[in-house]
Amino acid sequence: MNPFSPKPPLRIAVLISGGGTTLRNLIEKIDAGELNVEVSLVVSSSPSAGGLQHAEKAGIHTAVVRRKEFDSPDQFSRVIFDHCRRAGVDLVVMGGFLKQITVPDDFTNRVINIHPALIPAFCGKGFYGHYVHEAVLKYGVKLSGCTVHFVDNQYDHGPVILQKAVPVLDGDSPETLAARIFQAECEAYPETLRLIAAGRVRVEDHRARIAPQRVV
Repeated sequence: MNPFSPKPPLRIAVLISGGGTTLRNLIEKIDAGELNVEVSLVVSSSPSAGGLQHAEKAGIHTAVVRRKEFDSPDQFSRVIFDHCRRAGVDLVVMGGFLKQITVPDDFTNRVINIHPALIPAFCGKGFYGHYVHEAVLKYGVKLSGCTVHFVDNQYDHGPVILQKAVPVLDGDSPETLAARIFQAECEAYPETLRLIAAGRVRVEDHRARIAPQRVV
């Protein structure tokens, strides 16, 4: 069953922990008319996250929910999703959000994340940011990339929606590889949001299936 309505614009909340580069990319795509999405809310796990400035500049409502103020991930998550419910969002988009969350039943297959590797490789607990790219280079693989997936209550485990491969070049450092993968992320996340907004993504047996585009 598809939990999304194809009615544009898709209303989203973006969860951030740091500089908000993913949020900035989405705002730029929206402003350029390339993405029919409304960012209704930005939730940060840190009051000093640079991404809050991007939200405020764009006139987006923000909330700060700090993990250390709660006894458990469940309590922390409950407050985050209460904010999302009040904002009336269709989808929650994790953009560099570094805290574990518990996805409530009413948000099953309504939370997405982007991971800087090709899941199931180089993913799971502890694999984030530069740690991913360092592991990729240490192993010596020839391809890495990014993966957009639905979020469940295990690290990097939910159904894969879209992947983009990026070559690993001789002489790459974690920084150069990260920069190349981020360029792929800047296309993969908006592409995924377009598919969801169009009602073309459904989940069956832990697989995200993409319906063909209708020809008008």
